[in-house]
Amino acid sequence: MKSLYLLLLGLILSLTATADPALITTTLKGHITDASDGEPLVGVIVSIPELQESTTTDADGNYVFDALPQRTVSVQASYLGHQTQVKKIDLKKTTQLDFVMKEQNAMLGEVVVTGLTGKSLMKDSPTPISLVNADMLRTTPSTNIIDALSHQPGVSQVTTGGGISKPVIRGLGFNRLVVVNDGIRQEGNQWGAEHGVEIDAQGISSAEIIKGPASLMYGSDALAGVIIFHGDPVMAHNTIGGEASTEYQSNTGLINYSLNFRGNQNGWVWNGRWTDKRAHDYHNRADNYVVGSRFREQDAEAMAGYNGGWGYSHLTASIYHLTPGIAEGARDDDSKSYSKTLPFQQIHHYKVVSDNAYYIGNSTLHAIVGYQQNRRQEYEESAEQPGLDMMLHTLNYDIRYILPEKSGWKATIGANGMWQRNMNKGSEYLIPGYQLFDLGTFATASFKRDAWTWSGGLRLDHRHVHAFALDDDFDPLSRDFTSLSGSIGAVYHVADNMTLRLNAAKGFRAPGISELSANGVHEGTQQYVIGNGQLKAEQSWQVDAGWDFTSRWVTAQLSLFANYIDNYIFTARQGDQQREDLPLYQYTQGNARLLGGEAMIDFHPVERLHWQNSFSYVNSVLRHQPRASRYLPFTPAPRWNGELRYTLIRDGKTLDHTFVAANMECNLRQNHYYMLGGTETATPSYTLFGLAAGTDFRHGGKRLAALSLTATNLFDRIYQNHLSRLKYIGGVNPDNGRTGLFDMGRNITAKLTLYL
Repeated sequence: MKSLYLLLLGLILSLTATADPALITTTLKGHITDASDGEPLVGVIVSIPELQESTTTDADGNYVFDALPQRTVSVQASYLGHQTQVKKIDLKKTTQLDFVMKEQNAMLGEVVVTGLTGKSLMKDSPTPISLVNADMLRTTPSTNIIDALSHQPGVSQVTTGGGISKPVIRGLGFNRLVVVNDGIRQEGNQWGAEHGVEIDAQGISSAEIIKGPASLMYGSDALAGVIIFHGDPVMAHNTIGGEASTEYQSNTGLINYSLNFRGNQNGWVWNGRWTDKRAHDYHNRADNYVVGSRFREQDAEAMAGYNGGWGYSHLTASIYHLTPGIAEGARDDDSKSYSKTLPFQQIHHYKVVSDNAYYIGNSTLHAIVGYQQNRRQEYEESAEQPGLDMMLHTLNYDIRYILPEKSGWKATIGANGMWQRNMNKGSEYLIPGYQLFDLGTFATASFKRDAWTWSGGLRLDHRHVHAFALDDDFDPLSRDFTSLSGSIGAVYHVADNMTLRLNAAKGFRAPGISELSANGVHEGTQQYVIGNGQLKAEQSWQVDAGWDFTSRWVTAQLSLFANYIDNYIFTARQGDQQREDLPLYQYTQGNARLLGGEAMIDFHPVERLHWQNSFSYVNSVLRHQPRASRYLPFTPAPRWNGELRYTLIRDGKTLDHTFVAANMECNLRQNHYYMLGGTETATPSYTLFGLAAGTDFRHGGKRLAALSLTATNLFDRIYQNHLSRLKYIGGVNPDNGRTGLFDMGRNITAKLTLYL
């Protein structure tokens, strides 16, 4: 294993050392105008995703890229209120590329996303992908990055107050979903419901949500799909910029500010960001203030590197520190303090990533090595000495060779995986110390001809995990898991305005350490949980089908899926047995079936008016089980989201992209729940309404600032989301007879961003 790491490091260093920054480069220029009046557009974002290069148009609608490698690339032009355009060019032959931007109607635009064989168009993906851009993130009120994505079709969140959210895609979450940030998979005790995702929301410029098994690209744990976060884009040559943002939320008194400064001087690039966020306990009409829901978050990130004609090399380091309270059911009339009080957690996450690409003609050799350290501590009786104290070390590696496109064919070969070591440093234990090594090799290919695009691949994974003995609580355990994954899919463009998709995939997931070796009280679920060292790996078989239609007045999308998971791992209550005065649960296995999908439609009767609707549904069952244990826990309720948005000002001289919107979220009653031992209960339906408004401020063709105002839960509705952990905490409220803690009441959010 040590030899492998030395080989990877030597490869990266040799590529960087032999690369010649003086290689032949070229310049790309262009002019961008509005199709409606021919006027130049200011502030259009022009990017080359394969090269990690980005710039914006000036006051005359011009843009320029310097020192580009002479290879075939895709150039993407994006402008709010207009259709995104993508053009593929050969930089050996093309130095001038103009765009004429059409105003956005219901037509679906082209967007470059992460595909099986590198960067590809989203419309050519056989699996459903949602893209959340920077403007959507900026105008969506949220307390963390997963909360910001949870309104996307097919995406939900398991919440513990405002500070902790875990993503759920189509009814699957926890270790069945991979989160990628800075190019590597985020690792930080994601098996627990009370563990969030350690990512600074302010440093994210866009997110891709891949729905369905993605084991082919990311190995074990990607049965549900993948969420890929992209950081701040690299500045254009010889430019500097940055931003300062602040945010306030009325319900929790949340105060958030973030400072960013980045630049590019002759190919030497840098980026730095600092974020500070704090909130007191949230409030609702049923519980008043929910004691223990306050949190404090501090983040810092720095990147330095070089972009040249030979490729790029970036080194990123980040620190994430979250101090969330622990809600135990107490309620208060006035709980507005930001100070931490017992009990509380401390979560530290440190990460260093080296991201490197070397251009060989029109092919690319991409190598990433990353180190992460996650430390989770729980303070219950003393603010000085934690009871639970776990430290997780992870070393990630990823090497892939992207072959040049030829006659419609694209292909990629590679290997990736990780090494992990977990240590217990406290007096309480949930899981044993363990060591893990994971390696996967893969080959993917796509072929495009006429109206058809085919894509697929194969992957072989091997994982070894060894748990160490600890006192009388944990016995030593060693297990090996090997599995073959694959997928094949096709996209058929029936016409310019209609597309059909079909994909079949096999994924796998090796049991996690908690499932194999847990032995202790799980505070997040109020259960005593024991593992099962004989568990088999989960095997998933999923079929996805999709239909896209677009016209001048309407666009519609339908995505359906059927997912069968053999050896599905879950906890089962062991009758009336108890340990430490808590019900005893043990991990076991069965066969699961998940059916469902998402439907989306956008009516567009006039240019500036959009009425967008989406409906998400998933039915998750354990096959051959009685009613009490038939439905899988943490299955989101059917949900209908709607928004009516009108753009008041577009392409204005002082105000720009000014809009108003009204939105609605309707969660239907969830009667399909895991009722064994009272694990879950039915959840009534509820509907929430909100308002939003926003605008950009411009001067001399330059974007100076952006302001957004939003109101969520406008009518202060009392409700509980089916995936809220606090729904089962707090018992019966003696003041009103309601059971459990309720979600956040009315919340007004104001965000202001200043651009340097």
